[in-house]
Amino acid sequence: MALILGIDPGSRKTGFGIINSVSGRHEYITSGIIRLPEAELPERLKIIFESVTELIEQYCPQQVSIEQVFMGNNASSALKLGQARGAAIVAAVTQDLPVAEYSARQIKQSVVGSGGADKAQVQQMVKTLLKLPAAPSEDAADALAAAMCHAHSQASMIAMAGAARKYRNGRLR
Repeated sequence: MALILGIDPGSRKTGFGIINSVSGRHEYITSGIIRLPEAELPERLKIIFESVTELIEQYCPQQVSIEQVFMGNNASSALKLGQARGAAIVAAVTQDLPVAEYSARQIKQSVVGSGGADKAQVQQMVKTLLKLPAAPSEDAADALAAAMCHAHSQASMIAMAGAARKYRNGRLR
């Protein structure tokens, strides 16, 4: 059993999603959006930190997965996004949780099968894979997708480690 907290950071709203991943199956636990007020950036960062800390204390995930910053046309927005990510990451590491980072392309590839998938495709696949009655909001779906991406990545690493143990010095044991 691995409870994974996925985070889709933002300086206006931050998506979160928690799944329980067991033997390649994912179970939905919760998801939502941390809505940030029209306030100065430091106050919004404090809210992200406190909200993520509260989620960790309430649900006790063992791992955290967060989307990396992508550099768009607006450097100021990218910097704010990076600071929002930092607040969420610090909340996780102060609780001694490992944090994995994935690009938006990696997350989409893992969940949809295409790194160029749009938000509606991510929402639909998250709904389908987690057997939800309705598609979650974009930000919550992205966070759940980040959690599933991490679960897939961990499963692949475990499978590769198992395969490597079967061989020694280029020979099958």
